[in-house]
Formats: sequence, C-alpha cells, structure tokens
Amino acid sequence: MNAANEMSSSFTAVSENEAFARVAVAAFVLPLNPTMEELTEIKTIVSEAVTNAIIHGYGERRGIIYLHCKIIGDRMELVIEDHGVGIEDVDLVRQPLYTSRPDLERSGMGFTIMESFVDEIEVDSAVNRGTRLRFVKYIRTPQSAARYEV
Repeated sequence: MNAANEMSSSFTAVSENEAFARVAVAAFVLPLNPTMEELTEIKTIVSEAVTNAIIHGYGERRGIIYLHCKIIGDRMELVIEDHGVGIEDVDLVRQPLYTSRPDLERSGMGFTIMESFVDEIEVDSAVNRGTRLRFVKYIRTPQSAARYEV
C-alpha cells in the first residue's frame, strides 16, 4: 500500500482565494496523472465548496477556510471546512435549485454539481459552529481502470 501524501492550507474567506484553493488542489493531485475531465471536476468541487463557505458560511463576516487534501494510491480525500454560520437543514440545501441567497442570484446547484463529481461526500454542519465537507474521488489511473470496468 502506498504511503499517504497530504497537504493543508488555510486562507481568508474572500472570493480572491477561491482560485488559489482550486489551483493548489489541482497541482497537488497532478502526480496521479488525472485526465483533463477529472482535473476539471476536482477544480469545480473546490470552487463550489470554497464559494459556499465564503458566501453562505461567512457572508459579510471575515473568516478562515481550512483545506486539507490527502492522496493514498488512486484515492483523493479532500476536506474543506469553515467556522461560519453552519447549515440548519443539510437535506434541504442538498436539493437541486435550492439557495439560501436568492438575492445573489445563486443557482442552487452547488451540492448537486459536487455530488456528481465525487465518489463519496459527507456533510457535517452545526448552526453557529460551521460546516465540514469531506469528498472522496478516485482517479482512474491506467493501473486501476480494470477495477472500475463494468
């Protein structure tokens, strides 16, 4: 079994840092040789999760977003966490087209998009304590491709 490779970062919850998070995770997973499609999916997951933390987790308040990425073999585990307002009803926010910020013309598709691009997703949230999203995505390397064939 391969040893884990890990990286962590924390940054201010401002929209300018969404690009930083996306590029940092994309660069970190490059040794797995992901396809362009997989890389785009990973960057989209990061963008959606970080944007949600900024807009919904902290809103107008300043805060910190915590990012942790781990690679074991062909498995990427990504955690994005904030200590913002939390989610009152996780099942509701996971419904397609739901948005708690219609004033910002949000599409309400963030969770739907993230779920479609990962193999596993966990949402842990508490009101006034924040939200922790954990994603697992397998990178379909040539060596592991046989495992996923139907």
